[in-house]
This record gives sequence, structure tokens and C-alpha cells, in this order.
Amino acid sequence: MEWETVIGLEIHAQLATNSKIFSGSSTAYGAEPNTQASLLDLAMPGTLPVLNKKAVEFGIKLGLALGAEIGKHSVFARKNYFYPDLPKGYQISQYEFPIVGKGQLDIELEDGTVKRIGITRAHLEEDAGKSVHEGFVNQSGIDLNRASTPLLEIVSEPDIRSAKEAVAYVKKMHSLVRYLGICDGNMQEGSFRCDVNVSVHKPGTPFGTRVEIKNLNSFRFIERAIHHEVARHIDLIEAGKGHLLVQETRLFDPDKGETRSMRSKEDVNDYRYFPDPDLLPILITDADIDAVRADLPELPDAKKARFMSEYGLSAYDAGLLVQSREEGEYFEAVAKGSGDAKLTANWMNGEVAARLNRAELAFEQLPISAEALVGLLKRIQDNTISGKMAKDVLEAMWQGEGDADSVIEAKGLKQITDNSAIEAIIDEIIAANPEQVAQYRSGKDKVFGFFVGQAMKASKGKANPATLNDILKQKLAG
Repeated sequence: MEWETVIGLEIHAQLATNSKIFSGSSTAYGAEPNTQASLLDLAMPGTLPVLNKKAVEFGIKLGLALGAEIGKHSVFARKNYFYPDLPKGYQISQYEFPIVGKGQLDIELEDGTVKRIGITRAHLEEDAGKSVHEGFVNQSGIDLNRASTPLLEIVSEPDIRSAKEAVAYVKKMHSLVRYLGICDGNMQEGSFRCDVNVSVHKPGTPFGTRVEIKNLNSFRFIERAIHHEVARHIDLIEAGKGHLLVQETRLFDPDKGETRSMRSKEDVNDYRYFPDPDLLPILITDADIDAVRADLPELPDAKKARFMSEYGLSAYDAGLLVQSREEGEYFEAVAKGSGDAKLTANWMNGEVAARLNRAELAFEQLPISAEALVGLLKRIQDNTISGKMAKDVLEAMWQGEGDADSVIEAKGLKQITDNSAIEAIIDEIIAANPEQVAQYRSGKDKVFGFFVGQAMKASKGKANPATLNDILKQKLAG
């Protein structure tokens, strides 16, 4: 029997509040170490936490988007453990009564089928500080700027069965929190990161020993780490060394493509959870929930369905265009301006997406405005330029050389659409190539491409392709 992989994910989404969850310190990224740490963040005696209301609203917002239970009575607890960047010796988190209960998130698999992943819970908590090793010899520095930054820890059910499913789930959640505006999703800065729990077993038998891979901050690393860990488990079990698999936390080394042991994995009892005596329970009313619900944006799945029905797009095209809120809004602006949703989708999912990928840019860094892309598409629609010419125009626009009209004018890129001018070019080519004409008329249709190439070369690529093909066929037919 084949081995089955079982994966559960814990996503840590740093909430996009201006201040921390229990103190007034700034959450801005990139400040000098320990310049954004208040007395509370430093765990000075006598300081008391004060809850950030916006963090609670963000938790409710995520719960509604996941179709989850909202904890109308949620409680903060102390999660006790020692780590150098946790000066209190405990983390304020939620245990028995989280703000978000059971929910679900649907992901689309490679074959187009939809799989529902259960959400166990999502709870509010504070982040720890950060240990810094670079620039130190035989010691580490501690930066507490991140201490008490608000997090939502989103815990999935162990419903995921492959690395690709895991990546699809994380990408969908990443898109969702950004749509909601509750997290900037910046994985490089650590504001969206993931712990992966992996085990293997034979179908029909109990789940195997679970191992946690900590703090993965890229989709590619998640996939690579899971592949390595699954192979490690199977190799050990099949070699009769399954006893060496222990419940532990491991780190992924992207340079070596392997995981290494970090520490043994604690059980819940080891954390000695108890309600934090300095924080009152959170009481959420129906009115509170309704107020947050009224502020929800159109979510990715709903937007995708609307793009398919309203603009006649395929599920594939619509799915690509709703990956981020910015991209969906950009598409609608261009589609309405150009009047051709399919042409807009083709260019955004094709040439524009390819250029963004090559430049390693996020969509919001696109250097061409929606209005500017409308101008380019209109010149394709009115046959001023061909699709091939449009790629050259887009390149110039990308480099900041102006809008479509000014680039077309400066580079002399207007198509030749005058039939008589195209006829004159074709007549010269036919006269100069009697042997190829004879071949075509004897049934060798492939020679037609030769004439097209010659005509486009003679027109310096400016002849309208459709018009050229029509006239060429008429002329060659004799």
C-alpha cells in the first residue's frame, strides 16, 4: 500500500494595526532594534496590558470570511515557556476560548476540483521578539521591536494530503487576509509565515508521528520542506528505524534543502495555560459582528464567480485575476475602459503577468496604470497597431517612455491598413517568386507561410496581418 501524507498548518498572520496588541508601541517594520519596545514589551514589573480593539475587529473579520463560529466570549491565557526573546517568560495567547472557532476554506486543485479544508480555530496572540545572530561572535542579540505585535494564528484541520495542496491552501489564505486588509502578507518581513505539521501512515492505520517544521516564509520553501520531510519519514520507517521519528520541531535549511532538529515538541500541558489575570474576557455582541460584516469587501471566490458571469471569463482567467484585491480592481478598471473584458484578461494574464514575473514584482508594483493599459488596448482594437507591435509598445511604456499614443508616434509603429498599399507589396513579392507561386498553386499550402513572412518583412512588420492574409490568398488563387 502507498504511504499517505497528513498535513496540518498553523499560519501566523501579523495584523496590520498601527500599534501593538497590548501596548501603544508602533508596529512599523524596519526600525532600529529595540526602538519600538515599551516598558510593557520589555516585561518591566508593574506594567499592564491594554487590548487593541482593532485586533479584535480583524479577528471577527477573518472569522466571517471563513464562515466560522465567532467566539462571543473569548479569553486570553498565558502560555508559559522560556525563550530568550520572550522576556516575560510567557506569551499572551488564547487557548480554550478563541475568537474564531470552526470554519472552512475551499482550495482549487490542479485538476480543477475543489477541496474543502477545515479550520480548527484562529486565535489572537502577541508575537515574541527576535533573536539576531548576524554581526555577533559567539553570542546573539535580542530585538524586542516585534514583541507584542498582534497575530492571528490560523490552525487547519489535518485535511491536507500533499505539498501542492498545502501550497494552494497557504496561497488562498494569503490572498484572503490581504483582501480583508487585516495583514499585508509580506512573507519576506515575516508578517505572514507558516508552521507545517507532517506525518505519514498507511491508509486505514492510525496517523504517524507528527513533526513540526517551523517558520516557513515562502511558498516554495513550504513545498520543498514538506517533500524532504515526507521522504525522511518514509525512508526511516522502511529501513526499520521508525523509532527514531519523534515529536519535535525542526527548521528547514533552504540552502541544503533539508530539515534539522531544533527542539523537542511540547505537549499542551507543558505550556501550563491559565487565564491571564490582567485581561478581562472579550465579550462580542451581535451588533459588533454586524458592524464588521458591513465592512467586508467582496471576497475572492465571490469576485471570481462575478467575473465569470458578468464578463464571460473562463474559470481559469477569472481565478488568476482575483489573486489579489489590487489585481481584481485593476482588471475591472481596464475592462470597463476598453470595453473588451476578454482582451483585457488576455493581456493581464499573459504579457503583463509574464513581465511582472521576470521582474519579480508584486502586482501592486506594476509600473503601468489602468488608464495607460486602456490606451494600449484601444490602439489594438482600432487596428492602429498589431498584437506584435503592442508588445513593443508595452515594453516602452514599462520603461517609462510615455503612453501608448506617444510611443506609437515616436517609434513610427502604426499599422498599414490601406488595402492598396498592401496589394502593392504582395504584387511585388508574387512577381519576384514565380517558383513558390507555382508550388502553392500545385497544392503545397505550407508555402503560404513563406509569402506571409516576405510580405511582413517588406512592410517592416506594419502590415495588418488579417488584411494581408486575405489579400494574399486572393492573389495566389490567381
